[in-house]
Amino acid sequence: MKEDGFREHRFPATDGLQLYARSYGPARPTTTLPVICLPGLTRNSRDFHELAILLASPSGGGHTVFSFDYRGRGGSARDADKSHYSIATETNDIITACAHLEIDRAVFIGTSRGGLILHHLVSVAPDLIAGTVLNDIGPVIEIEGLLAIRDYLNREPSGAISWGTAPRYLKNLHGADFPILSDREWLQMATAIYRDEDGAAVPDFDPAIAHQLLGLTAETPLPTLWPQFDALSRMPLLGIRGQYSRVLSEATLQEMSSRHPDMAEFTALGQGHAPLLHLDGPRQAIASFLSGFALGR
Repeated sequence: MKEDGFREHRFPATDGLQLYARSYGPARPTTTLPVICLPGLTRNSRDFHELAILLASPSGGGHTVFSFDYRGRGGSARDADKSHYSIATETNDIITACAHLEIDRAVFIGTSRGGLILHHLVSVAPDLIAGTVLNDIGPVIEIEGLLAIRDYLNREPSGAISWGTAPRYLKNLHGADFPILSDREWLQMATAIYRDEDGAAVPDFDPAIAHQLLGLTAETPLPTLWPQFDALSRMPLLGIRGQYSRVLSEATLQEMSSRHPDMAEFTALGQGHAPLLHLDGPRQAIASFLSGFALGR
């Protein structure tokens, strides 16, 4: 166990590319199902560090929590074949990771891209999923939000970003969508997004992942995933939406709720896409949702 509360795992994907994951809490689940956290498009396992520490603590439920880096992000290797940065390949990597970590059933928390992966995972390995938290994602993605992601991911800052200026840079970029965040929380976001490279803060993902979005326009048709959501709706589900989200609309959340009458809902006030889950409000909603899952359920 590292001093900052997690264990590191490295293992090969089916094509041999090295993947990375973290685990928190008991090495093996004791009374509750393990929890698996899946990050957004260019994000990584560090996004869930604060939440995982909480959920692994006795007061948070004593869960065994895993968080994964997809290929090309964080501690996982970059792929020479950029076409492998796809939901299908990343879903297969999650299945491989679960086999390596001897996880046969878990509750999944999927933020943005992670939630899309879960819509695919339920089609190919439904028995892995005991329940789902969808963080600011659903079967319909609003093109406005996706274009905003395209733009800020492909916007090159002028010169290197120092660690002293990185939080302020992120606040200038995203502050309108996250008015609730404190200076400490902007710093936490910076340490999750960036890695250190010769003293500079550098985005911790393969730029090819962001470049995939460059072909998007306001007229680009986006497929909907209602059949896959209907499969997810056969199990417990918590839907979280950021108050200022431009990716998951209120109308889509309402339709999700009508298709899954038992779905729990939570709005992360003062947050956009995608809400930070360790903040007051979302973390309690998640802890309460997870309290219903015992081993053997």
